[in-house]
Amino acid sequence: MTNWLIRCFIKRPQDIGDPKTRAAYGTLGTCTGVAVNVLLSALKFLLGALSGSLAVMADAVNNLSDAAGSLMALISVRLAGKPDDKEHPFGHGRMEYLGALAVGVLILAAGVQLLREAISGIREPATLSISPLVLGLLALSILVKVWLYFYYRNIARRIDSEALFAASGDSISDVVATSTVLVSMVLQAAFGWRIDGWMGIVVAAFVLKTGFSVCKSTTDRLLGEKPDPNLTKDIRDRMLRFDGIRGVHDLVVHDYGPGRRIASVHAEVSANGDIVAVHEIIDKAERELEQELGITVCIHMDPTVTDDPEVNNVHRRMAEFLAGIDNRLTLHDFRMVPGKDQINLVFDCLLPDGFTERDGLRKALSAFAKQLDPRYEIVVQFDTDYT
Repeated sequence: MTNWLIRCFIKRPQDIGDPKTRAAYGTLGTCTGVAVNVLLSALKFLLGALSGSLAVMADAVNNLSDAAGSLMALISVRLAGKPDDKEHPFGHGRMEYLGALAVGVLILAAGVQLLREAISGIREPATLSISPLVLGLLALSILVKVWLYFYYRNIARRIDSEALFAASGDSISDVVATSTVLVSMVLQAAFGWRIDGWMGIVVAAFVLKTGFSVCKSTTDRLLGEKPDPNLTKDIRDRMLRFDGIRGVHDLVVHDYGPGRRIASVHAEVSANGDIVAVHEIIDKAERELEQELGITVCIHMDPTVTDDPEVNNVHRRMAEFLAGIDNRLTLHDFRMVPGKDQINLVFDCLLPDGFTERDGLRKALSAFAKQLDPRYEIVVQFDTDYT
């Protein structure tokens, strides 16, 4: 069904990098969500009135908020597709993250409302009017929401849409909510248990958890979370395939919204190589990374000495010493700069997460260098691992 809708409304589903195609996908997904949630809300209001169930009425309100969330997602997807302008040279892609955050806030609001209704139901338990029609329609509602969950996920993965991922999370919370209502009705019919309010507490807790998860995820994206480890590994692996690139470090990925990622990275190259030839390799690497991964990459060349036995030996000894302190510590851009009375060992040291003993590490490196040769003086720059 999902693929049929896509084929009907989108002529070129394979070209998801195109802003117009992404907007078409997003519009199709969110408009479908609005329509489905409005219909489900109307159905559940009717069922709530017929059965007298507070949980069903609360679930109807929840579906109405889902429709509002889908509408917000629609607006954010359309705004994210706006082209770059003078005030926003990196585009408007982060509008999708703001839309997803708005959906998360709506989910939290719905969870709070469900909790209030559930507490009311516990204080004043109501006898539910149960019929095969009500049970059947609730089961149908669950199936529709399961379909909507996969529908949202399918489109969200195609266009990497945070707003639609948030909507899919909302849909699965609705599946749990409606299933809980259905279970409470079945238990009352079978055993006379009036647990509608208590089941509402369970639903509210799940909805609140979903809302918090959506808000946290999108807030992390807006604040600048670490990039996907698979992406950073892919960038490194692809760069190291190029002849002349001997090492990769200081990789930073900036996320300006789906399809709008920019990366900067340092590539170690031979200090004795032809600068023009090396520059051509770097240019080629930048072009291929953008074509294959859809990321604009700026590569900085770091010339390194690789054919000096003394430099290589000291480099190796310093690297082994660092690994002995913490095997996550690495060094790069190693150079030996001789002077009249001393030899400077110039390098960068990459610190892992949680490593705070910079002063102690600097002293330990200095002492070890002096053991190798009293003339050695370290000039170290500590780098942060942003990946």
